[in-house]
Amino acid sequence: MAKVIAVCISEKKGTIKHEVPSVSVKIDHGILGDAHAGNWHRQISLLGTESVEKLKSKFPDIPVGAFAENILTEGITLYELPVGTQLQIGETLLEVTQIGKECHAHCAIRKQVGDCVMPREGIFAIVIREGIIRPGDSIQVV
Repeated sequence: MAKVIAVCISEKKGTIKHEVPSVSVKIDHGILGDAHAGNWHRQISLLGTESVEKLKSKFPDIPVGAFAENILTEGITLYELPVGTQLQIGETLLEVTQIGKECHAHCAIRKQVGDCVMPREGIFAIVIREGIIRPGDSIQVV
């Protein structure tokens, strides 16, 4: 079963996010209190623990949120989902809008960790149905 491992926010773009107990997601906005929120196509970022594990040999103590992921998942290969896929996460519904992204040269994550899996394996989504997302919530492809 696919599930949420952690939820994270940051107050400033390009920084490592910090874990929080839950996040509230809003249509046309994303996660309340997160720097990446706004009415655009990359409201929420998701990354799988399976992707993070690929860098554990280089950086064994990678903290949650190190790759600027809002939602850290387990049990689903996110980067194989086509754009347009809808994910029910707990009571919310998200729609995948982008797979990967360009990593900026000034990326704090790349500087601190030495590599960044988000450009290759992270995905981005918009909010279709509002609600709260918490660690432990199930993830289902709709």
